[in-house]
Amino acid sequence: MQLSQEQSSDAIDSDVRDASRPPPPPPAMGLVADFIMALRLFSRLPTGSSPHQPPDLNRIAMALPLASIAIGIGPAALLVLGTLAGLPPYFAATLAVAAMVLASGAMGEDALADAADGLFGGHTTARRLEIMKDSRHGTYGVSALSLFILLRVTGLGAIAAVSPLGAGAVWLAASVAGRSSAIWLAVALPAARSDGLSAAAGSVSPISFAVGAVFAAVLLFVLGGPATSLVALGAALLAALAMVAGWTALCKRLVGGQTGDLIGALGALTEVAVLTALLPFALR
Repeated sequence: MQLSQEQSSDAIDSDVRDASRPPPPPPAMGLVADFIMALRLFSRLPTGSSPHQPPDLNRIAMALPLASIAIGIGPAALLVLGTLAGLPPYFAATLAVAAMVLASGAMGEDALADAADGLFGGHTTARRLEIMKDSRHGTYGVSALSLFILLRVTGLGAIAAVSPLGAGAVWLAASVAGRSSAIWLAVALPAARSDGLSAAAGSVSPISFAVGAVFAAVLLFVLGGPATSLVALGAALLAALAMVAGWTALCKRLVGGQTGDLIGALGALTEVAVLTALLPFALR
């Protein structure tokens, strides 16, 4: 009986302590909170000690262009300063791409490799999704990853040889366009499976996507315009639209929806598409 009374007293004390504690603060909202959320999802950059919130793609979509600048500014600066310091342009481009891999946590690279293995290595929807979930990379994945890195290094190195500052600006423009365009998958297609990052992060409303897309387009013109031309920017927009439309149709046909890997892969592919469109004009 004595033990039961002690347990009851402890329970009452615990209830009193819990009742006296202040309620947890509500989740932070606003552009700054969304910006931090985007950085935490798409990079490995330090973001302070604010409470962690589950990723919400609908909120991230509007802050993603600014987050892409924060992710890419360091690698772009390394490309510019390395070339200006006398490093061979392609060597500086290799260092800069390596820095981007570190800053982004290789999320785009890993997603592209997983997507290539899954979409082209499986023969049924279930098998494709199973392969994408496997952390190991096969021939398709390794090939896609290698080509992605080579295209960025050679493209950026070629521009840096002509204009180091232009190379950094064009790269930032391409990376902003790539990440923001990729969010379209979460607007157009449902989650292909009930688990995984994309399903947990939710869908994106057309309005949220449109706000982020307009912001990204403005940054594309501001960053890419001085080093290229209006014609080049128009070509870049068309290249991004074509890549997004084609990838969306492919994902719908092969897996009936989208996953985090397919969103990340589209970001990588659109970055290369925009860089390819701007490249001939940046070399003039």
